[in-house]
Amino acid sequence: MPTIVGSLRRHVLAPSWQEVGFPARGFPAAASAAARRLEAIPQAVVCGFEWGIDSCDLSEAEHRLALVDPYLRGFAYEGATMAFTIRDAMSMFRTSRTRDLLLGPGRPHIFLNYIGIGFAMARLPRATWRRILPELSGMPYHPTMSWLAVDGYGFDLAYLDVERWVGRGERPRPYPWAGAPDYFLRAVDQGVGRALWFIHGARPDDVTTAIGRFAGERQADLWAGVGLAATFAGGCDPAGLVTLRRHAGGHRSHLAQGTVFAARARTFSGAVPPYTEDTVAALTSLSVAAASALADEVAVGGIPAERADPPYEVWRRRVRSRLASQPAGAPES
Repeated sequence: MPTIVGSLRRHVLAPSWQEVGFPARGFPAAASAAARRLEAIPQAVVCGFEWGIDSCDLSEAEHRLALVDPYLRGFAYEGATMAFTIRDAMSMFRTSRTRDLLLGPGRPHIFLNYIGIGFAMARLPRATWRRILPELSGMPYHPTMSWLAVDGYGFDLAYLDVERWVGRGERPRPYPWAGAPDYFLRAVDQGVGRALWFIHGARPDDVTTAIGRFAGERQADLWAGVGLAATFAGGCDPAGLVTLRRHAGGHRSHLAQGTVFAARARTFSGAVPPYTEDTVAALTSLSVAAASALADEVAVGGIPAERADPPYEVWRRRVRSRLASQPAGAPES
């Protein structure tokens, strides 16, 4: 059952259901089926947050999250992870709600759970950031994939304050996440790119125009974020995907890299929507299975740093390199 303290945290720390809707944010109205599906995603995040911030224990949150459509459940877990991260950070005692969630029922959604930690970062003092990432020994992709938390932080900034972070192109102060302050802003931009997919209602022409307004050195990471969002969230028909890939131009490999990560996140969760196959094929010329296998083939834990880049960027670069070596043509099976 909800608690008084939990209800207060919910009202203070998170936007309401209405506030994340497209009309309230000034995004393309949810008149089309594609836009309505996209709009349901931030609403699922809010549901997960409200259940996580109000719930007295993990079991209660788990049972509520199980009611969410399987294809949206990962987004609800984003919200629950955000809530548990905030509760752990605000606790007077050393608590491990987030760790228990991620190693327990949230395990299939680990990629999106990191993003939920990033949503919490947007609401917590930076002084707390150094201790909000739980130790997840034995969890695949940890801690390499924890950069998705910074991606989530960037998404949250851009989605909730478009004028500042997109319109004026402002950037937050760097932070030594995983000991790599120089990479922090790049990971933020990957999240901003994901947000652009929602802000512009999955319309390739509008997304491309928006990216073009950013400084040139930021555009590759923005395109990677677009690839991840287009693949995991969907919202674009086959013709639009062809347009998106064409518009990416010299950043096509970055768009495809984001697509590969999204394909692996979907297969890892066990919930792969029907549109995913067509999206991955259009943006990478691979099948979902082949894209997922590629991500694992060039990943593995403990990748040594190359040219001072964090392992996460090494992984991304290896994906791009492998994609560049693939012959153009029909998707691989």
